[in-house]
Amino acid sequence: MRTASESATLYLAYTVFGEFVKNSNMSQTKKSVLFICLGNICRSPIAEAVFRHILEEKGLLHEWEVDSAALGSWHVGGRPDRRATKILRNHDIDFSHRVRQITEDDFKHFDFIFGMDENNMRGLNDQKLPGSKSKLILLGSCDPQGERIIRDPYYDDNDAGFEKCYQQCVRSCTAFIESQL
Repeated sequence: MRTASESATLYLAYTVFGEFVKNSNMSQTKKSVLFICLGNICRSPIAEAVFRHILEEKGLLHEWEVDSAALGSWHVGGRPDRRATKILRNHDIDFSHRVRQITEDDFKHFDFIFGMDENNMRGLNDQKLPGSKSKLILLGSCDPQGERIIRDPYYDDNDAGFEKCYQQCVRSCTAFIESQL
């Protein structure tokens, strides 16, 4: 329940600006998601960028914390694969990311951690500490078309696999976000 002072502040903000303005000390805690793949250079950064883009289009980005990380350390500090960033640019999504590896703290911090395939999920389950708050979810389990495994395009010679991955992420992320509204 709001105090009289908080209610007066909200009323004033509504009256002056003609719309509801959330005061940061009165807003509820952000929801948080972390996308994981093996190297954090293809699938998980695409999923992160898509998730952010959908939230932005819906005017909900301020309500979420969104990140991605790797299970392995091979690419830490680097950038996503050039083909991943190309696909995102093709869909008018501007995205910048530095590869990082998942940490124990991520399991305490993020509400949802999404893996891209069964191997990711096994790795996440192996690393998750007892009492961690994160719910581990296979991202493709949200896909309304039933494609449970997000395609790994890393070894492809062209962009087709990256486009497929992008489309799967759009469907899965959209369905998940809709389930949270």
